[in-house]
Amino acid sequence: MTMEKEMEVAVIGAGTMGSGIAQVAAQAGHKVRLLDARPGAAAQGVARVRDTLNLLAGKGRLPAAEAAAAGERLEAVEALEALKGAHLVIEAIVEDLAVKRGLFHDLERVVTPTCILATNTSSLSITAMAGACAHPERVIGLHFFNPAPLLPLVEVVPGLVTAPSLAGRCSAWMAAWGKTPVICCDTPGFIVNRVARPFYGEALRIFEEGLADMATIDHAMRSVGGFRMGPFELMDLIGNDVNFAVTRSVFEAFFFDPRYRPSITQQRQVESGRLGRKTGCGYYDHGPNAVPPRPADDPSLLETIFHRIIVMLINEAAEALHLRIASRDDLELAMTKGVNYPKGLLRWADELGLAWCLARLEQLQAEYGEDRYRPSPLLRRMVREGRSFHGPDGR
Repeated sequence: MTMEKEMEVAVIGAGTMGSGIAQVAAQAGHKVRLLDARPGAAAQGVARVRDTLNLLAGKGRLPAAEAAAAGERLEAVEALEALKGAHLVIEAIVEDLAVKRGLFHDLERVVTPTCILATNTSSLSITAMAGACAHPERVIGLHFFNPAPLLPLVEVVPGLVTAPSLAGRCSAWMAAWGKTPVICCDTPGFIVNRVARPFYGEALRIFEEGLADMATIDHAMRSVGGFRMGPFELMDLIGNDVNFAVTRSVFEAFFFDPRYRPSITQQRQVESGRLGRKTGCGYYDHGPNAVPPRPADDPSLLETIFHRIIVMLINEAAEALHLRIASRDDLELAMTKGVNYPKGLLRWADELGLAWCLARLEQLQAEYGEDRYRPSPLLRRMVREGRSFHGPDGR
């Protein structure tokens, strides 16, 4: 089912993410109303989007007529009552469950009974938000990635009582908007923020053990693994405060599972205000005269670092498949389209060899004696049965 262009979209929250989602919807042909609780913020958001559209037209990336038409479809509004005609409302406000629940409760008094209420949360419970509504079956997660106009992935997350057909409908709409939708269960971190945790956590652990410095760990993941950025570079780009908050949120939501334990090293970075690029200093100095540190170039060390991090990522992907968080293909799409991994982690497991991956995890678990390194039961079973994730007998 496609979403007719006559259907109106409302976006609540005129920050970078909300404005980006509004741009995507407007370019897809929908009339979009943008609302923000801060006086004047919605108008500023609309102006920024129109400037962006004009810039794209000026660079030849978008026909001038399309840019002008998309800009005209945007409207800044100042009150919830202005959203009463919306067919789809997407909230992109502060990551606070109580605030989001309050917003959804208030929205139900304004919108029509058939209006769909979507949240752009990156990790909060969709089911908990829906619990504030008289009609929780209309609530769903649509998690865009920042910047929304550029990154293709959207995680479509139905809650426990979301109408069974809604995930498929929303996925079709997101595809019509030019996005790559993946459907996942309402679990902490969804797909990307759950499966990607070892990329940061294990890199921090390797540094804390003194096995390698940050520059060498980043170099290993780029040169051996083919990642566009190493974990410390990426944390500095994301912001250490944001990355640490997500890790802590996932850790707590999983009842303190040691696989997701946050790092004291990162906590200290946040406490010191060294948040990364946005503050000019994080794991690296980002000042105008900064000299990048020189990494070690020992091939055996680089391989060791890469293999330790990649098997932890593979194990997390295998566990997500084991627990039916998402399908195999959606897990692979999420990591390649959402965080630009060079290849899907389950494909990577097949190439490295599932038996090799299992043996490396068992070695780490034996060495450290920590549940952090416990292999996924699915990985064990597939090795025992001689199967592969992408073979004819894959899952």
